[in-house]
Amino acid sequence: MSFRLRVLGLVALAATAATAWLTLRQANRQVQETAAADRREVSRITDGLRAYGFAHGTWDGVSPTVAGLARSTGQRIQVATESGVPLADSDALAGRVPRAPGSRPPLTIDARPVLRIPEGQVPRLSVKLVAHAIGEYRATAAYTACLTRAGAEVTARTDRFGVPRVSTDRRPPWCEEPDGDTDPLIQRDLDALLPCESERRFTSCLQRVFNERTRSAAPPRLEVRLGVRDESPPTLAAAPAAGVALAVALAVILGALLLSRAVLRPVRALTLAAKGLGDGDLRRRVPVSGRDEIAELGGAFNRMADSLQAGEERQRRLTGDIAHELRTPLANLRGYLEALRDGIVEPTPELLASLHKEALLQQRIVDDLQDLALAEAGALTYHRTETDLRELLEACRRAHRAQAETAGVTLELKAHRPVYVTVDPDRLRQVVGNLVGNALRATAPGGIVTLTAAPHGELAVVEVRDTGKGIPAEHLPHLFDRFWRADAARGRATGGSGLGLSIARQIVADHRGTIEVRSTVGAGTTFTVVLPMPQGGGQDGGEPGPSAMR
Repeated sequence: MSFRLRVLGLVALAATAATAWLTLRQANRQVQETAAADRREVSRITDGLRAYGFAHGTWDGVSPTVAGLARSTGQRIQVATESGVPLADSDALAGRVPRAPGSRPPLTIDARPVLRIPEGQVPRLSVKLVAHAIGEYRATAAYTACLTRAGAEVTARTDRFGVPRVSTDRRPPWCEEPDGDTDPLIQRDLDALLPCESERRFTSCLQRVFNERTRSAAPPRLEVRLGVRDESPPTLAAAPAAGVALAVALAVILGALLLSRAVLRPVRALTLAAKGLGDGDLRRRVPVSGRDEIAELGGAFNRMADSLQAGEERQRRLTGDIAHELRTPLANLRGYLEALRDGIVEPTPELLASLHKEALLQQRIVDDLQDLALAEAGALTYHRTETDLRELLEACRRAHRAQAETAGVTLELKAHRPVYVTVDPDRLRQVVGNLVGNALRATAPGGIVTLTAAPHGELAVVEVRDTGKGIPAEHLPHLFDRFWRADAARGRATGGSGLGLSIARQIVADHRGTIEVRSTVGAGTTFTVVLPMPQGGGQDGGEPGPSAMR
Protein backbone atom coordinates (compact mmCIF):
# COMPACT_ATOMS: atom_id res chain seq x y z
CA MET A 1 0.00 0.00 0.00
CA SER A 2 1.41 3.39 -0.97
CA PHE A 3 2.15 6.08 1.57
CA ARG A 4 -0.51 8.33 0.04
CA LEU A 5 -3.18 5.66 0.59
CA ARG A 6 -2.00 5.09 4.17
CA VAL A 7 -2.16 8.81 4.90
CA LEU A 8 -5.60 9.02 3.29
CA GLY A 9 -6.75 6.04 5.37
CA LEU A 10 -5.52 7.59 8.63
CA VAL A 11 -7.10 10.94 7.81
CA ALA A 12 -10.32 9.20 6.75
CA LEU A 13 -10.41 7.33 10.07
CA ALA A 14 -9.96 10.57 11.99
CA ALA A 15 -12.55 12.25 9.78
CA THR A 16 -15.04 9.43 10.37
CA ALA A 17 -14.67 9.87 14.10
CA ALA A 18 -15.06 13.63 13.74
CA THR A 19 -18.14 13.16 11.53
CA ALA A 20 -19.70 10.77 14.03
CA TRP A 21 -19.07 13.22 16.86
CA LEU A 22 -20.45 16.16 14.89
CA THR A 23 -23.49 14.13 13.78
CA LEU A 24 -24.18 13.03 17.34
CA ARG A 25 -23.82 16.59 18.53
CA GLN A 26 -26.16 17.81 15.76
CA ALA A 27 -28.70 15.08 16.58
CA ASN A 28 -28.55 15.91 20.29
CA ARG A 29 -29.07 19.59 19.50
CA GLN A 30 -32.05 18.77 17.29
CA VAL A 31 -33.54 16.55 19.98
CA GLN A 32 -33.15 19.34 22.54
CA GLU A 33 -34.63 21.89 20.16
CA THR A 34 -37.55 19.55 19.38
CA ALA A 35 -38.19 18.98 23.08
CA ALA A 36 -38.03 22.72 23.77
CA ALA A 37 -40.42 23.42 20.86
CA ASP A 38 -42.81 20.76 22.17
CA ARG A 39 -42.73 22.34 25.64
CA ARG A 40 -43.46 25.75 24.11
CA GLU A 41 -46.40 24.32 22.14
CA VAL A 42 -47.83 22.64 25.24
CA SER A 43 -47.42 25.84 27.23
CA ARG A 44 -49.10 27.83 24.46
CA ILE A 45 -52.07 25.43 24.39
CA THR A 46 -52.55 25.35 28.16
CA ASP A 47 -52.13 29.12 28.51
CA GLY A 48 -54.65 29.74 25.72
CA LEU A 49 -57.30 27.46 27.17
CA ARG A 50 -56.74 28.75 30.72
CA ALA A 51 -57.07 32.34 29.48
CA TYR A 52 -60.35 31.46 27.74
CA GLY A 53 -61.85 29.85 30.86
CA PHE A 54 -60.58 32.71 33.04
CA ALA A 55 -62.16 35.34 30.84
CA HIS A 56 -65.46 33.63 29.97
CA GLY A 57 -66.26 31.71 33.15
CA THR A 58 -67.46 28.77 31.00
CA TRP A 59 -66.13 26.41 28.33
CA ASP A 60 -69.01 27.17 26.04
CA GLY A 61 -67.72 28.45 22.72
CA VAL A 62 -64.16 27.10 23.29
CA SER A 63 -64.12 25.28 19.90
CA PRO A 64 -62.75 28.22 17.85
CA THR A 65 -59.97 28.64 20.38
CA VAL A 66 -59.12 24.92 20.16
CA ALA A 67 -59.14 25.03 16.35
CA GLY A 68 -56.88 28.08 16.32
CA LEU A 69 -54.41 26.52 18.74
CA ALA A 70 -54.35 23.30 16.68
CA ARG A 71 -53.57 25.21 13.50
CA SER A 72 -50.86 27.35 15.07
CA THR A 73 -49.10 24.49 16.90
CA GLY A 74 -49.76 21.60 14.53
CA GLN A 75 -51.00 19.49 17.43
CA ARG A 76 -54.10 17.34 17.54
CA ILE A 77 -56.06 18.69 20.60
CA GLN A 78 -58.88 16.87 22.37
CA VAL A 79 -60.61 18.74 25.20
CA ALA A 80 -62.97 17.20 27.81
CA THR A 81 -64.04 17.91 31.35
CA GLU A 82 -62.67 15.97 34.30
CA SER A 83 -65.87 13.95 34.29
CA GLY A 84 -65.25 12.90 30.70
CA VAL A 85 -67.71 15.18 28.91
CA PRO A 86 -66.12 16.01 25.50
CA LEU A 87 -66.01 19.70 24.65
CA ALA A 88 -63.94 20.00 21.45
CA ASP A 89 -61.72 17.92 19.15
CA SER A 90 -59.44 19.53 16.57
CA ASP A 91 -59.91 16.58 14.20
CA ALA A 92 -63.70 17.02 14.17
CA LEU A 93 -63.36 20.79 13.87
CA ALA A 94 -61.09 20.28 10.85
CA GLY A 95 -63.61 17.93 9.20
CA ARG A 96 -61.64 14.75 9.83
CA VAL A 97 -62.66 11.54 11.55
CA PRO A 98 -61.42 11.83 15.14
CA ARG A 99 -58.39 9.68 15.73
CA ALA A 100 -57.60 7.76 18.88
CA PRO A 101 -55.72 9.93 21.37
CA GLY A 102 -52.05 9.31 22.02
CA SER A 103 -50.48 7.66 25.04
CA ARG A 104 -49.26 10.96 26.48
CA PRO A 105 -50.89 11.63 29.91
CA PRO A 106 -53.62 14.29 29.76
CA LEU A 107 -52.96 17.89 30.79
CA THR A 108 -55.17 19.34 33.52
CA ILE A 109 -56.32 22.95 33.17
CA ASP A 110 -57.97 24.90 36.00
CA ALA A 111 -59.36 28.26 34.93
CA ARG A 112 -59.96 29.55 38.47
CA PRO A 113 -57.77 32.51 39.36
CA VAL A 114 -54.66 32.27 41.50
CA LEU A 115 -55.07 34.63 44.43
CA ARG A 116 -52.59 37.44 45.02
CA ILE A 117 -52.51 38.13 48.75
CA PRO A 118 -50.80 41.47 49.56
CA GLU A 119 -47.72 40.97 51.74
CA GLY A 120 -47.72 42.40 55.25
CA GLN A 121 -51.49 42.18 55.44
CA VAL A 122 -53.14 41.35 58.80
CA PRO A 123 -54.50 37.78 58.52
CA ARG A 124 -58.03 38.75 59.63
CA LEU A 125 -58.17 41.52 57.05
CA SER A 126 -56.85 39.16 54.36
CA VAL A 127 -59.57 36.65 55.27
CA LYS A 128 -62.28 39.32 54.88
CA LEU A 129 -60.83 40.46 51.57
CA VAL A 130 -60.69 36.89 50.23
CA ALA A 131 -64.28 36.26 51.34
CA HIS A 132 -65.28 39.37 49.43
CA ALA A 133 -63.24 38.16 46.42
CA ILE A 134 -65.07 34.81 46.50
CA GLY A 135 -68.38 36.54 46.22
CA GLU A 136 -67.15 38.79 43.44
CA TYR A 137 -65.73 35.86 41.47
CA ARG A 138 -68.98 33.86 41.78
CA ALA A 139 -70.96 36.79 40.50
CA THR A 140 -68.44 37.68 37.79
CA ALA A 141 -68.23 34.06 36.60
CA ALA A 142 -71.99 33.83 36.26
CA TYR A 143 -72.10 37.19 34.46
CA THR A 144 -69.32 36.36 31.98
CA ALA A 145 -70.86 32.94 31.29
CA CYS A 146 -74.14 34.67 30.48
CA LEU A 147 -72.38 37.14 28.18
CA THR A 148 -70.56 34.34 26.42
CA ARG A 149 -73.74 32.35 25.83
CA ALA A 150 -75.37 35.50 24.53
CA GLY A 151 -72.59 35.87 21.96
CA ALA A 152 -71.12 39.03 23.45
CA GLU A 153 -67.40 39.78 23.09
CA VAL A 154 -65.82 39.51 26.52
CA THR A 155 -62.44 40.74 27.69
CA ALA A 156 -61.03 40.24 31.16
CA ARG A 157 -58.43 41.82 33.37
CA THR A 158 -57.34 40.94 36.89
CA ASP A 159 -57.77 43.03 39.96
CA ARG A 160 -55.30 43.27 42.81
CA PHE A 161 -56.37 39.81 44.14
CA GLY A 162 -56.14 38.10 40.73
CA VAL A 163 -59.94 37.96 40.32
CA PRO A 164 -61.17 38.78 36.80
CA ARG A 165 -62.86 42.06 35.95
CA VAL A 166 -64.75 41.77 32.67
CA SER A 167 -65.89 44.24 30.06
CA THR A 168 -68.04 43.67 26.98
CA ASP A 169 -69.03 45.39 23.77
CA ARG A 170 -72.73 44.95 24.58
CA ARG A 171 -74.80 43.96 27.61
CA PRO A 172 -77.85 41.76 27.08
CA PRO A 173 -80.68 42.80 29.41
CA TRP A 174 -81.04 39.31 30.88
CA CYS A 175 -77.41 39.23 32.06
CA GLU A 176 -77.22 40.91 35.51
CA GLU A 177 -74.02 42.78 36.29
CA PRO A 178 -72.35 41.40 39.43
CA ASP A 179 -72.60 43.04 42.81
CA GLY A 180 -70.41 41.24 45.29
CA ASP A 181 -71.82 43.13 48.29
CA THR A 182 -75.25 41.56 47.77
CA ASP A 183 -73.91 37.99 47.74
CA PRO A 184 -75.81 36.22 50.55
CA LEU A 185 -73.02 33.60 50.88
CA ILE A 186 -70.34 36.08 52.02
CA GLN A 187 -70.85 35.24 55.69
CA ARG A 188 -70.56 31.53 54.94
CA ASP A 189 -67.42 32.21 52.96
CA LEU A 190 -66.03 34.18 55.85
CA ASP A 191 -66.79 31.35 58.26
CA ALA A 192 -65.04 28.88 55.93
CA LEU A 193 -61.94 31.09 55.71
CA LEU A 194 -61.53 31.80 59.43
CA PRO A 195 -59.67 28.50 60.18
CA CYS A 196 -56.91 29.62 57.79
CA GLU A 197 -55.78 32.23 60.31
CA SER A 198 -54.18 29.48 62.38
CA GLU A 199 -52.82 27.56 59.39
CA ARG A 200 -49.09 27.60 58.96
CA ARG A 201 -49.45 27.92 55.19
CA PHE A 202 -51.82 30.83 55.30
CA THR A 203 -51.81 31.72 51.60
CA SER A 204 -52.21 28.08 50.47
CA CYS A 205 -55.15 27.66 52.82
CA LEU A 206 -56.87 30.76 51.44
CA GLN A 207 -56.35 29.49 47.87
CA ARG A 208 -57.76 26.07 48.77
CA VAL A 209 -60.88 27.51 50.41
CA PHE A 210 -61.28 29.94 47.50
CA ASN A 211 -61.24 27.03 45.04
CA GLU A 212 -63.76 25.06 47.10
CA ARG A 213 -66.17 27.96 47.53
CA THR A 214 -66.03 28.95 43.86
CA ARG A 215 -66.23 25.45 42.38
CA SER A 216 -69.91 25.69 41.64
CA ALA A 217 -69.54 28.99 39.76
CA ALA A 218 -66.16 28.38 38.00
CA PRO A 219 -65.85 26.39 34.79
CA PRO A 220 -64.93 22.76 35.51
CA ARG A 221 -61.35 21.63 35.17
CA LEU A 222 -60.34 20.38 31.75
CA GLU A 223 -58.38 17.37 30.60
CA VAL A 224 -56.53 18.05 27.38
CA ARG A 225 -55.02 15.23 25.31
CA LEU A 226 -52.46 15.96 22.65
CA GLY A 227 -51.35 13.82 19.70
CA VAL A 228 -52.70 10.56 18.30
CA ARG A 229 -52.01 6.89 18.94
CA ASP A 230 -49.05 5.35 17.08
CA GLU A 231 -47.89 8.79 16.05
CA SER A 232 -44.40 8.63 14.52
CA PRO A 233 -41.84 10.57 16.54
CA PRO A 234 -40.36 13.68 14.97
CA THR A 235 -37.54 12.81 12.61
CA LEU A 236 -34.19 14.49 12.71
CA ALA A 237 -33.44 16.87 9.93
CA ALA A 238 -31.08 15.18 7.47
CA ALA A 239 -29.82 18.36 5.86
CA PRO A 240 -27.59 19.57 8.76
CA ALA A 241 -26.02 16.12 9.25
CA ALA A 242 -25.49 15.73 5.50
CA GLY A 243 -23.94 19.18 5.36
CA VAL A 244 -21.59 18.35 8.20
CA ALA A 245 -20.60 15.03 6.58
CA LEU A 246 -20.00 16.71 3.22
CA ALA A 247 -17.89 19.46 4.79
CA VAL A 248 -15.81 16.92 6.71
CA ALA A 249 -15.37 14.79 3.59
CA LEU A 250 -14.14 17.76 1.59
CA ALA A 251 -11.81 18.75 4.44
CA VAL A 252 -10.50 15.16 4.59
CA ILE A 253 -9.78 15.01 0.86
CA LEU A 254 -8.15 18.42 0.84
CA GLY A 255 -6.13 17.71 3.99
CA ALA A 256 -5.00 14.30 2.71
CA LEU A 257 -3.90 15.77 -0.61
CA LEU A 258 -2.00 18.61 1.02
CA LEU A 259 -0.42 16.32 3.62
CA SER A 260 0.57 13.66 1.11
CA ARG A 261 1.96 16.29 -1.22
CA ALA A 262 3.97 17.94 1.56
CA VAL A 263 5.31 14.58 2.75
CA LEU A 264 5.77 12.82 -0.58
CA ARG A 265 7.65 15.66 -2.27
CA PRO A 266 10.78 15.31 -0.07
CA VAL A 267 10.35 11.51 -0.04
CA ARG A 268 10.31 11.50 -3.85
CA ALA A 269 13.43 13.66 -3.87
CA LEU A 270 15.09 11.22 -1.46
CA THR A 271 14.12 8.29 -3.69
CA LEU A 272 15.61 9.91 -6.80
CA ALA A 273 18.78 10.85 -4.92
CA ALA A 274 19.11 7.30 -3.52
CA LYS A 275 18.74 5.86 -7.01
CA GLY A 276 21.41 8.28 -8.19
CA LEU A 277 23.76 7.11 -5.43
CA GLY A 278 23.06 3.52 -6.38
CA ASP A 279 23.99 4.34 -9.97
CA GLY A 280 27.31 5.80 -8.83
CA ASP A 281 26.49 9.53 -8.78
CA LEU A 282 27.89 10.38 -5.35
CA ARG A 283 27.27 14.11 -5.85
CA ARG A 284 23.49 13.75 -5.50
CA ARG A 285 22.01 15.63 -2.53
CA VAL A 286 18.49 16.56 -1.42
CA PRO A 287 17.31 20.04 -0.41
CA VAL A 288 16.59 20.33 3.31
CA SER A 289 14.22 22.87 4.83
CA GLY A 290 12.44 23.03 8.17
CA ARG A 291 13.14 21.15 11.39
CA ASP A 292 10.69 18.24 11.21
CA GLU A 293 11.37 14.50 10.85
CA ILE A 294 11.48 14.71 7.04
CA ALA A 295 14.13 17.43 7.29
CA GLU A 296 16.14 15.28 9.71
CA LEU A 297 15.89 12.37 7.28
CA GLY A 298 17.10 14.57 4.44
CA GLY A 299 20.00 15.83 6.54
CA ALA A 300 20.96 12.25 7.48
CA PHE A 301 20.85 11.26 3.82
CA ASN A 302 23.10 14.15 2.84
CA ARG A 303 25.56 13.24 5.59
CA MET A 304 25.57 9.65 4.40
CA ALA A 305 26.19 10.80 0.83
CA ASP A 306 29.04 13.03 2.04
CA SER A 307 30.56 10.08 3.88
CA LEU A 308 30.25 7.82 0.84
CA GLN A 309 31.78 10.47 -1.42
CA ALA A 310 34.60 11.09 1.05
CA GLY A 311 35.24 7.33 1.29
CA GLU A 312 35.27 7.01 -2.48
CA GLU A 313 37.70 9.89 -2.74
CA ARG A 314 39.92 8.36 -0.04
CA GLN A 315 39.90 5.07 -1.89
CA ARG A 316 40.88 6.74 -5.17
CA ARG A 317 43.53 8.74 -3.39
CA LEU A 318 44.83 5.59 -1.69
CA THR A 319 45.02 3.76 -4.99
CA GLY A 320 46.92 6.68 -6.52
CA ASP A 321 49.23 6.87 -3.51
CA ILE A 322 50.01 3.15 -3.68
CA ALA A 323 50.72 3.40 -7.39
CA HIS A 324 52.91 6.43 -6.75
CA GLU A 325 54.83 4.70 -3.95
CA LEU A 326 55.46 1.51 -5.93
CA ARG A 327 55.93 2.83 -9.47
CA THR A 328 59.38 4.39 -9.13
CA PRO A 329 61.14 1.68 -7.07
CA LEU A 330 59.66 -1.07 -9.22
CA ALA A 331 60.78 0.76 -12.34
CA ASN A 332 64.29 0.99 -10.87
CA LEU A 333 64.31 -2.71 -10.01
CA ARG A 334 63.08 -3.59 -13.47
CA GLY A 335 65.72 -1.39 -15.10
CA TYR A 336 68.58 -2.90 -13.11
CA LEU A 337 67.37 -6.46 -13.66
CA GLU A 338 67.08 -5.89 -17.40
CA ALA A 339 70.56 -4.34 -17.41
CA LEU A 340 71.96 -7.35 -15.52
CA ARG A 341 70.23 -9.71 -17.93
CA ASP A 342 71.67 -7.90 -20.94
CA GLY A 343 75.17 -7.74 -19.37
CA ILE A 344 75.22 -3.96 -19.36
CA VAL A 345 76.13 -3.76 -15.64
CA GLU A 346 78.16 -6.06 -13.49
CA PRO A 347 76.39 -7.89 -10.59
CA THR A 348 78.59 -6.45 -7.89
CA PRO A 349 77.85 -7.17 -4.23
CA GLU A 350 77.05 -3.49 -3.65
CA LEU A 351 74.45 -3.47 -6.49
CA LEU A 352 72.81 -6.66 -5.29
CA ALA A 353 72.64 -5.32 -1.72
CA SER A 354 70.99 -2.12 -2.99
CA LEU A 355 68.42 -4.09 -5.00
CA HIS A 356 67.70 -6.30 -1.99
CA LYS A 357 67.19 -3.23 0.22
CA GLU A 358 64.77 -1.79 -2.32
CA ALA A 359 62.81 -5.04 -2.44
CA LEU A 360 62.61 -5.11 1.37
CA LEU A 361 61.23 -1.56 1.32
CA GLN A 362 58.49 -2.56 -1.11
CA GLN A 363 57.72 -5.56 1.06
CA ARG A 364 57.45 -3.23 4.05
CA ILE A 365 54.96 -1.03 2.22
CA VAL A 366 52.83 -4.06 1.33
CA ASP A 367 53.02 -5.36 4.91
CA ASP A 368 52.02 -1.94 6.28
CA LEU A 369 49.07 -1.80 3.90
CA GLN A 370 47.94 -5.22 5.06
CA ASP A 371 48.28 -4.23 8.73
CA LEU A 372 46.31 -1.03 8.13
CA ALA A 373 43.54 -2.88 6.29
CA LEU A 374 43.26 -5.46 9.07
CA ALA A 375 43.29 -2.78 11.77
CA GLU A 376 40.59 -0.68 10.10
CA ALA A 377 38.46 -3.81 9.57
CA GLY A 378 38.84 -4.75 13.26
CA ALA A 379 40.50 -8.03 12.29
CA LEU A 380 43.99 -7.31 13.57
CA THR A 381 44.86 -9.79 16.33
CA TYR A 382 46.18 -8.49 19.64
CA HIS A 383 47.87 -10.44 22.43
CA ARG A 384 47.09 -8.31 25.45
CA THR A 385 49.04 -8.57 28.67
CA GLU A 386 49.84 -6.33 31.61
CA THR A 387 52.78 -4.24 30.46
CA ASP A 388 55.01 -1.72 32.20
CA LEU A 389 55.23 1.34 29.94
CA ARG A 390 58.56 2.35 31.47
CA GLU A 391 60.13 -0.94 30.41
CA LEU A 392 58.51 -0.71 26.96
CA LEU A 393 59.88 2.82 26.40
CA GLU A 394 63.34 1.70 27.63
CA ALA A 395 63.29 -1.11 25.06
CA CYS A 396 62.40 1.38 22.31
CA ARG A 397 65.19 3.72 23.46
CA ARG A 398 67.75 0.91 23.26
CA ALA A 399 66.48 -0.14 19.82
CA HIS A 400 66.88 3.38 18.40
CA ARG A 401 70.03 4.36 20.29
CA ALA A 402 72.31 3.59 17.32
CA GLN A 403 70.11 5.67 14.97
CA ALA A 404 70.11 8.53 17.47
CA GLU A 405 73.89 8.47 17.87
CA THR A 406 74.33 8.43 14.10
CA ALA A 407 72.01 11.48 13.79
CA GLY A 408 73.76 13.25 16.68
CA VAL A 409 70.53 13.42 18.68
CA THR A 410 70.14 12.71 22.40
CA LEU A 411 67.46 10.09 23.09
CA GLU A 412 66.39 10.11 26.75
CA LEU A 413 63.72 8.49 28.93
CA LYS A 414 61.91 10.19 31.82
CA ALA A 415 59.73 7.74 33.76
CA HIS A 416 60.08 7.85 37.54
CA ARG A 417 58.02 4.75 38.38
CA PRO A 418 56.34 1.82 36.65
CA VAL A 419 53.09 2.52 34.78
CA TYR A 420 51.04 -0.60 34.00
CA VAL A 421 48.54 -0.95 31.18
CA THR A 422 46.90 -3.96 29.53
CA VAL A 423 48.05 -3.84 25.90
CA ASP A 424 49.70 -5.87 23.17
CA PRO A 425 53.33 -4.92 23.88
CA ASP A 426 54.55 -5.72 20.36
CA ARG A 427 51.90 -3.54 18.70
CA LEU A 428 52.40 -0.71 21.19
CA ARG A 429 56.18 -0.95 20.63
CA GLN A 430 55.40 -0.61 16.91
CA VAL A 431 53.49 2.62 17.64
CA VAL A 432 56.23 4.11 19.86
CA GLY A 433 58.96 3.01 17.43
CA ASN A 434 57.23 4.81 14.58
CA LEU A 435 56.92 7.99 16.64
CA VAL A 436 60.57 7.81 17.79
CA GLY A 437 61.81 7.20 14.24
CA ASN A 438 59.87 10.20 12.95
CA ALA A 439 61.16 12.35 15.81
CA LEU A 440 64.81 11.36 15.14
CA ARG A 441 64.49 12.16 11.44
CA ALA A 442 62.89 15.56 12.20
CA THR A 443 65.49 16.60 14.81
CA ALA A 444 68.72 18.28 13.82
CA PRO A 445 72.07 17.18 15.33
CA GLY A 446 72.41 18.39 18.89
CA GLY A 447 68.65 18.12 19.49
CA ILE A 448 66.84 16.02 22.08
CA VAL A 449 64.09 13.41 21.80
CA THR A 450 62.44 12.67 25.14
CA LEU A 451 60.22 9.68 26.02
CA THR A 452 57.94 10.04 29.08
CA ALA A 453 55.33 7.85 30.78
CA ALA A 454 53.20 8.87 33.75
CA PRO A 455 49.79 8.03 35.25
CA HIS A 456 47.04 10.64 35.15
CA GLY A 457 44.05 9.50 37.20
CA GLU A 458 42.73 6.34 35.55
CA LEU A 459 44.75 7.02 32.38
CA ALA A 460 48.35 6.41 31.36
CA VAL A 461 49.98 9.15 29.29
CA VAL A 462 52.95 8.49 26.96
CA GLU A 463 54.72 11.38 25.23
CA VAL A 464 57.34 11.44 22.48
CA ARG A 465 58.74 14.98 22.46
CA ASP A 466 61.44 16.35 20.13
CA THR A 467 63.17 19.68 19.60
CA GLY A 468 63.05 19.44 15.83
CA LYS A 469 61.89 21.82 13.16
CA GLY A 470 58.18 21.42 13.98
CA ILE A 471 55.14 20.98 11.74
CA PRO A 472 53.13 23.89 10.29
CA ALA A 473 49.62 24.19 11.70
CA GLU A 474 47.99 23.70 8.28
CA HIS A 475 49.65 20.28 8.00
CA LEU A 476 48.52 18.93 11.37
CA PRO A 477 45.00 17.85 10.24
CA HIS A 478 46.54 15.65 7.50
CA LEU A 479 49.27 14.13 9.63
CA PHE A 480 47.51 10.77 10.08
CA ASP A 481 46.40 10.44 6.44
CA ARG A 482 47.78 7.55 4.41
CA PHE A 483 50.99 8.30 2.45
CA TRP A 484 50.94 11.93 3.56
CA ARG A 485 54.29 13.63 4.11
CA ALA A 486 55.08 17.22 4.94
CA ASP A 487 57.67 17.03 2.14
CA ALA A 488 55.82 18.26 -0.97
CA ALA A 489 58.14 16.23 -3.22
CA ARG A 490 57.04 13.07 -1.40
CA GLY A 491 60.66 11.95 -1.38
CA ARG A 492 61.65 8.67 0.23
CA ALA A 493 65.07 9.82 1.36
CA THR A 494 63.62 10.70 4.72
CA GLY A 495 62.52 7.09 5.13
CA GLY A 496 59.14 5.59 6.02
CA SER A 497 56.28 4.27 3.94
CA GLY A 498 53.85 7.09 4.73
CA LEU A 499 51.55 4.64 6.54
CA GLY A 500 53.14 4.53 9.99
CA LEU A 501 51.01 7.21 11.66
CA SER A 502 47.79 5.84 10.16
CA ILE A 503 48.61 2.39 11.55
CA ALA A 504 49.64 3.89 14.91
CA ARG A 505 46.35 5.76 15.26
CA GLN A 506 44.31 2.63 14.50
CA ILE A 507 46.32 0.47 16.94
CA VAL A 508 45.86 3.04 19.73
CA ALA A 509 42.12 3.28 18.94
CA ASP A 510 41.83 -0.52 19.14
CA HIS A 511 43.27 -0.25 22.67
CA ARG A 512 40.50 2.28 23.49
CA GLY A 513 43.03 5.10 23.61
CA THR A 514 43.73 8.33 21.76
CA ILE A 515 46.75 9.83 20.00
CA GLU A 516 47.19 13.58 19.54
CA VAL A 517 49.87 15.89 18.25
CA ARG A 518 50.84 19.48 18.97
CA SER A 519 53.69 21.27 17.28
CA THR A 520 55.38 24.65 17.04
CA VAL A 521 57.49 25.47 14.02
CA GLY A 522 61.10 25.89 15.10
CA ALA A 523 60.45 24.54 18.62
CA GLY A 524 59.50 20.92 18.12
CA THR A 525 56.65 18.42 18.12
CA THR A 526 55.00 16.35 20.84
CA PHE A 527 52.93 13.19 20.21
CA THR A 528 50.72 12.17 23.16
CA VAL A 529 49.27 8.67 23.52
CA VAL A 530 46.60 8.21 26.22
CA LEU A 531 45.65 4.66 27.28
CA PRO A 532 43.22 3.41 29.96
CA MET A 533 44.84 1.83 33.01
CA PRO A 534 43.53 -1.58 34.13
CA GLN A 535 41.13 -1.84 37.04
CA GLY A 536 42.46 -5.27 38.03
CA GLY A 537 45.29 -7.56 37.06
CA GLY A 538 46.57 -8.16 33.57
CA GLN A 539 45.20 -10.66 31.09
CA ASP A 540 47.19 -12.87 28.80
CA GLY A 541 46.21 -14.64 25.66
CA GLY A 542 45.41 -13.77 22.08
CA GLU A 543 42.22 -11.86 21.25
CA PRO A 544 41.04 -9.79 18.29
CA GLY A 545 40.76 -6.01 18.28
CA PRO A 546 37.64 -4.28 19.68
CA SER A 547 36.03 -3.93 16.26
CA ALA A 548 36.29 -7.67 15.70
CA MET A 549 34.91 -8.43 19.17
CA ARG A 550 31.64 -6.51 18.62
